Amino acid sequence: MSAPSQTSPCNVNGGTLYIVATPIGNLADISQRALDILAQVDVIACEDTRHTQKLLNNFSIKNKTLSMHDHNERQRQEYIAELLQQGKSIALVSDAGTPLISDPGFHLVRHCRSLGLKVSPIPGACAAIAALSVAGMPTDRFTFEGFLPSKSTARKTTLTNLVNEPRTMVFYDAPRRAIDTITDIVATLGGDRYVVICRELTKTFETIHSDSAENLLNWLSEDSNQLKGEMVLIIEGYQQVPNEISADVTATLKLLIKELPPKKACAITAEIYGIKKNVLYDLALSLKDC
Repeated sequence: MSAPSQTSPCNVNGGTLYIVATPIGNLADISQRALDILAQVDVIACEDTRHTQKLLNNFSIKNKTLSMHDHNERQRQEYIAELLQQGKSIALVSDAGTPLISDPGFHLVRHCRSLGLKVSPIPGACAAIAALSVAGMPTDRFTFEGFLPSKSTARKTTLTNLVNEPRTMVFYDAPRRAIDTITDIVATLGGDRYVVICRELTKTFETIHSDSAENLLNWLSEDSNQLKGEMVLIIEGYQQVPNEISADVTATLKLLIKELPPKKACAITAEIYGIKKNVLYDLALSLKDC
């Protein structure tokens, strides 16, 4: 990344929708540019007007607010687009962090862009990125999975589908479900899977704790205070052991071995999965004897 450009005065442009990041906890994390935008736009669209009003009051910002949440976004997008077409400037904020990251706004932004209206980001705090920065896991590639399902069956299905995901995984979850969630991680990904719990980031009782899923389960069970607040889960990606043969490879080889000689079955399976055929030969012989 290149060096930041010199700071310049913040001028609000008419006909622009500003996507404004707000603090995830510590109010001092808001940028001066975000404060300028919130003070100068014609309207602030909020996930919860009461929540945003507390933020505005803290910085002595007096401005009009408009509710825009999951249940009314489709209706509001037409009205907001109309205001923008009239030359009004609008800021979109969520309850905390960067809008649209597991928060409302996707439909509005797409609608505005389809009309050729300008949409401009005002960067700032994001819980997922803040947690990832302190997790001590690979960050060159990662996947953000949003909120885990609240029901165990659906949660296990989500986690099972990610068993072989090699990238670092980032989730949002409610701390009150933390014990159930970690229990499901142990059941699906294994008790030795490395996990980091980031709770109440930037707030007074910020906690960042890492361990194997099995040990985290014990830690949570011993301290009920860790079941409160907001939580980000970082889960280590699947680390393949050298020469380890996956269930998919075994299943494919098992099918082929019924119709082909072991050498031929190994060669085809190796080509399909990009592995060395000599790794498969002993397995092929054992499957043929079954």
